[in-house]
Amino acid sequence: MVDLIRQAEEGDHARIVDSIGTWWSDSRSPAAARELALLVPRLFLQHFGSTSFVVERDSRFLGFLVGFLSYDRPDDAYIHFVGVDPAQRRGGVARRLYKAFFDMVRQEGRSRVECITSPANTGSIAFHRRMGFELVPGDKEIDGVPVHSDYDAQGHDRVCFVREL
Repeated sequence: MVDLIRQAEEGDHARIVDSIGTWWSDSRSPAAARELALLVPRLFLQHFGSTSFVVERDSRFLGFLVGFLSYDRPDDAYIHFVGVDPAQRRGGVARRLYKAFFDMVRQEGRSRVECITSPANTGSIAFHRRMGFELVPGDKEIDGVPVHSDYDAQGHDRVCFVREL
């Protein structure tokens, strides 16, 4: 059983959306999970498939990373959304997705990767710190973590990360 990591394709969209609805059902209502899936519209795979990745094992979908190279910031790349099958968490799937993304970013001559998460997502915060991301200072702190108030609209605070490659 060898994991296949490949560039994402538009045809992966339905599996990604279905996975978000299923994989986040333990922490969200079905309606909230469907709403979360709206953060990965088809256009990301139409326009950023070559900078996004999926992991499969024996045709089973294990995870995905949607990312892109910044058009306006020539040194930067951005990780927009990552998902891993809960049964595969702590098995290195996310780490391999990030490595594939970092490798592609370096090949494209970029030197920095940015991403965000919710202050409530302590697992994501811990993972990004283990992956070498630095916390970007915010305008307040929650449990010792810098937070950017109203980052994605009023009441939608975010934790911001940056990693130099």
